[in-house]
Amino acid sequence: MKGLKLTGHGYPNEVVELGDVPDVGDPGPDEVVIDVEASSVEPTDLYIIAGIYGALPPLPHLLGAQGVGRVSAVGSDVKHLKVGDRTVVPPLSNAWVERVKTSAPWLRPLPDADVNQLAMLGINPATAYLLLTEIVPVQAGEWVVQNAANSGVGRSVMAVAKSKGIKTVNVVRRPELVGELTALGGDIVLVDGPDLPQRIAEATDNAKIALALDGVGGSATQRLLDTVGHSGTVIIYTSMSGEPLTVPGPSLLFANQTIRGFWIVNWFQEQTSFDKITAMYQDLAELVASGALSLPVIGEFTLEQYPEALALAGEYRGKVIFKPNVRQ
Repeated sequence: MKGLKLTGHGYPNEVVELGDVPDVGDPGPDEVVIDVEASSVEPTDLYIIAGIYGALPPLPHLLGAQGVGRVSAVGSDVKHLKVGDRTVVPPLSNAWVERVKTSAPWLRPLPDADVNQLAMLGINPATAYLLLTEIVPVQAGEWVVQNAANSGVGRSVMAVAKSKGIKTVNVVRRPELVGELTALGGDIVLVDGPDLPQRIAEATDNAKIALALDGVGGSATQRLLDTVGHSGTVIIYTSMSGEPLTVPGPSLLFANQTIRGFWIVNWFQEQTSFDKITAMYQDLAELVASGALSLPVIGEFTLEQYPEALALAGEYRGKVIFKPNVRQ
């Protein structure tokens, strides 16, 4: 079968190649085979290709952080899926291939919905869901602040928060995004700047804010710390600025504040309850099916078109989708 693999680190057109890869073969008793219908190009993929991701796999390495597909074969002990079901490809299962084989028992059939949107469930919406539910309890009617609000995680945060009655302050770096994100359901949308904490306080009528989500890093982290209240928490889930974290100790010390990191892979590895994973993806799939959760797609490509696909994805203007089982 065909797949995209990484042979080194650097520019995609130099280190990514399409080639024959070993077929997954028949499923074992507790395994399923999934024919991949669609797989998005994520920042995670681009960071791994460039060699700047925090956890780099050994080379050569099959690529593709997430996707969706149809079950084409099931093992004798599998009860949770049947042939023909559409299901998520487990995150970081290398989905830029024609087929994957997995034993993930938390997988379930997905509802009818846009296949491209379902292909993006694995990481960004799941990260958004967990940021809002797993670390700091936020109740309906309370506020959460996030920067990188135009990102895949940011847009997902808005959708998940609205479904739970949580209000969001959404911070962007370009004024032209304010209207778009407001129309998508952001309760407050502000452009970042040195006076951001003061403007957030005014916009929320000085509400107590316990949680802020940081996808930018650098000096932006301090502005979020200045926004959350006493004993507030800032969760860093990526650092799109690429700048080192600059936070003075006294603000953490005297305000009893917390900065912590979050990586979805760690969460998956820590899970002892598959029911929690199943419930999360079912909730997210329902949001996609209803149209409440939708991320912008700017192009669809076959695996053979990977140079054009990865070049477009690197512009970060929206999501690029591979169709691994479509041929030119």
